[in-house]
Amino acid sequence: MTQTLFLTSTGIVPEVRKDFLSLLSKKPEDVKVLSITTAAYGENKDPWWLKKDVELLHDCGIQHIEEFDLKDKNMKDVEKAFEGKDIVFVNGGNTFYLLHWVKESGFDTIVKKFLKRGGMYVGVSAGSYLVCPTIEAATWKRADRNKVGLTDLNSLKFVSFLITAHFKEEYRAIVEKESKKTKYPIVALTDTQAILVQGKKIKIVGSGKKEFWNGFEES
Repeated sequence: MTQTLFLTSTGIVPEVRKDFLSLLSKKPEDVKVLSITTAAYGENKDPWWLKKDVELLHDCGIQHIEEFDLKDKNMKDVEKAFEGKDIVFVNGGNTFYLLHWVKESGFDTIVKKFLKRGGMYVGVSAGSYLVCPTIEAATWKRADRNKVGLTDLNSLKFVSFLITAHFKEEYRAIVEKESKKTKYPIVALTDTQAILVQGKKIKIVGSGKKEFWNGFEES
């Protein structure tokens, strides 16, 4: 089964909606989504963007959305949450906090099985960083706070490149500086873009200029 990832800065915004909908194997109203909210609660006690992301999914015609926080959950809890779901939607927030609970809960193991059986992964900001080789890009720009004391930044490694989300021209110098310190290719995502990964196919969708470093290539 081909692995399908749809990696965004800020959810299914209008500029990437058509590309997202083209990936669905069911009518939107029949799609069931597991929304992982963990990163949001690691950053803010009132994460307003969770509601925004749900509204964007509703705009796509998707109504069945179950929110799930990995904090203090075990593998059996996570497996049960995945039952019957078509998409796992991993929200933005604090990437260190997210990765900590991804490893503690067993989500890292279960999501691999989910993708192998044909499930789709959608990432938003921290949720997109999670599939990279490491979450080092979360330390760039407006760096996430490592409140959980995470020392191992190795992540899920579903892709071989790094993503820097919420890219703006004002961040160019920072990203260029960091690109010289990492061995990984880098792709910048603005808030109107997404990366579609299907097996070996990698494509930037949405609107705006495409920005790459360290030899990143679409395929």
